[in-house]
Amino acid sequence: MIQLKDVTKVYESKSGSVTAVNNINLKINKGEIFGIIGYSGAGKSSLIRLLNGLEKPTLGEIDVAGHVITKIRGRSLRKARQEISMIFQHFNLLWSRTVKENISFPLEITGVPKKDREERVNDLIKLVGLEGRENAYPSQLSGGQKQRVGIARALASNPKVLLCDEATSALDPQTTDSILDLLVDINERLGLTIVLITHEMHVIRKICHKVAVMENGVIVEEGDVLNVFKKPAQQITKRFVMQVTEPEEAKETIDHILDQYPNGKVVQLTFVGDNTEQPLITNLVKKFGIDINILQGKISHTQNGAYGTLFIHVDGDQQAVNQAIAYIHEQQVEVEVIAHD
Repeated sequence: MIQLKDVTKVYESKSGSVTAVNNINLKINKGEIFGIIGYSGAGKSSLIRLLNGLEKPTLGEIDVAGHVITKIRGRSLRKARQEISMIFQHFNLLWSRTVKENISFPLEITGVPKKDREERVNDLIKLVGLEGRENAYPSQLSGGQKQRVGIARALASNPKVLLCDEATSALDPQTTDSILDLLVDINERLGLTIVLITHEMHVIRKICHKVAVMENGVIVEEGDVLNVFKKPAQQITKRFVMQVTEPEEAKETIDHILDQYPNGKVVQLTFVGDNTEQPLITNLVKKFGIDINILQGKISHTQNGAYGTLFIHVDGDQQAVNQAIAYIHEQQVEVEVIAHD
């Protein structure tokens, strides 16, 4: 559905050249929810603007929904953009238009007859859960409702690809979750390919099938979300994963335990899929007679399955502790002995 080949974007300024996107190769399959995550300045916003032709690459080729974006201009590009819709962080609604009129706007531009427009708009209002708010103006809506209008407007032309530019970063956590649930529903109902850029790993964890991590204009890591959570290879990826698996309180607890019990071991266990449901701790105590203190644990659910982390302090006979750690490995649970940074 989307393919980038050797794509580079360089901005020229009086102070010199800035390479925002550096030799990126990327393939996104039809029907995927694909997340691109990075901190400010990573190049992710430039990358997503390249996908719909708002920016032209300095080098490389971009194919989206069968359109070679890097080669088309004028009317052909405008037609291609009807199949590549976008929603924004700050909604970009027309404040003098009602909900219905905002959603109808792209259909008016393309000359869709009034009767067909009204039918399409009514269907979209139901899809995004805005029944009863049809005649409200943006100033009368909550942040979540405004974003639902933005989503409905983006879907008006029956696009094949939906680009989401930090679509939830202006929303509170509860509203963010409701918008993410809506995007998953749309993806499943319509088979829409969704590309989502964010700096929040919670967003990636909750709805994405695959993720690419950007840093300094380069994709430094890419893969299925569950695999990236399980084995983050790059330091920046580990920092993002820690956003949802290892709160700062856990680190403080671990440091305290290491100081208090220097002879024991603090161990991080990582469970994936069905392994998250096994009674591992009970089995360890019974089999090896060791003392276990549970420090912190969390199970996160991704689109590809469950992912759990558990921090424990293990103490007792040294041989029994080593045997217990070997037993954990045998249960296909990843284990890492933690030390002070």
